[in-house]
Amino acid sequence: MLSKTYTPPSVDDVVAGIELPDGELDAIALLIKVMARLRAQDGCPWDKAQTHRSLLPNLLEEAYEYFAAVQDGDLAAMKEELGDLWLQIIFHGQIAAESNSFTLGQTARELALKLIRRHPHVFGENKAANADEALAAWTGAKRNEGEHTLSLELIPQAMPALLRARKIQEKAAKVGFEWPDIEGALAKVDEELSELKQALAQGDKSRTEDELGDLLFAVVNVARYLNHCPEAVLTITNDKFQRRFKFIEERLTESGQSLKTATLEEMDVLWEEAKENEKRKA
Repeated sequence: MLSKTYTPPSVDDVVAGIELPDGELDAIALLIKVMARLRAQDGCPWDKAQTHRSLLPNLLEEAYEYFAAVQDGDLAAMKEELGDLWLQIIFHGQIAAESNSFTLGQTARELALKLIRRHPHVFGENKAANADEALAAWTGAKRNEGEHTLSLELIPQAMPALLRARKIQEKAAKVGFEWPDIEGALAKVDEELSELKQALAQGDKSRTEDELGDLLFAVVNVARYLNHCPEAVLTITNDKFQRRFKFIEERLTESGQSLKTATLEEMDVLWEEAKENEKRKA
C-alpha cells in the first residue's frame, strides 16, 4: 500500500527533459484563441448563445462519434472526432473563463498534479511490475487523498446503463463483493434467465421487467470478468445485425420480394448465408 509520507515531485521536476513536437503547444493556444474570438462581442451569434447546459447534447454526441471511430479502427475519423471532442472541452473552458469560474490552464494544471500524485509507481520509488500493481498504486493514492472511491452514489445516473452497471460492479468488487472467478458470474446469468422464464410463464409483467433487468446486469458482470466493455461488445453486435439484415433485404429485393412478403424461413436462410459470407471474408 502507498505510504502516506509519499511526497510527489514538483511539476517542474517532472517536465524537465520532456520535449513535445514543435508547434504542439502553439496549436493548443491557437485553438483557445479561436474559441475566444468566436465568443467575443462581435463573434458568432450561435457560439455566444451557448451555455454549459446547452452544449451537453453535443458533448455526448461527439463522445459517441469518437467511440464509433475507435470501434471501426478508422484513424482518419479518430483524428477528426477527437478534434470535435477538443472543441467541446475548449468551448466549456471559454464559457467558464468568461464568468471567472476557472480557466483551461487551471484545469490542465490540476489534472497534471493529480496524475503525478496518483502515479507514485512512476514518479516515486515504488515501481509497478504490471498493470494490476499500477492500478493498486493508483487506488491507494486516491484513498490517501481522502477521495471517496467506493461510494456508489457518486456514479452519475446520466451514464449509459451498460457502462453504469459495469462501474457499479467495479466499485462493489473493490470491497470484495464479487465471485472469486467467472464461474460464479456465469451461474448468476443462468439463475436470472431461469427466473425470467418463470415470470414469463406466470404472465407477471412487473416481475418480468424486474427479472429482465437482473439478467442484463448479470451479463454485464460477465463482460467485466472478461475485461470487455459491455457498451463496445453490444455495439459490435448491433453493427453485425444491421449488416446481415441489410443483406437479407437486398437479396429479397433482387428476387422481387420484400421483407413484408418473405416468410421467416426464407429470411432465416438468407441470414445464414450472410453469416457464411462474413466467415469467408474474415
